Amino acid sequence: MKSAYELAMERLNKDNPIAQITEEQKGKLGELDSKYAAKIAEKEIFLNGEIEKALQSGDAEAFESLKSQMATERKALESEREEKKERVRESKD
Repeated sequence: MKSAYELAMERLNKDNPIAQITEEQKGKLGELDSKYAAKIAEKEIFLNGEIEKALQSGDAEAFESLKSQMATERKALESEREEKKERVRESKD
């Protein structure tokens, strides 16, 4: 006898089957993760240097601005990465 959870999962899979990802797609997804991790790290290293300069000079306004910029750029790169990964998942290659 199946549990309610198992029955619900079967119905869910009938309505919206789980997509299978090919090895080629897995490779492309891994490449995207690596590429964007490097881009994010590069931005953070640069901005952390600028933040440190702002702290040493006592410029609180620049500090807050740079912290905000870092968060914004990180979110933008993560969003861009997820969009590209979704395109790879949807491709029929």
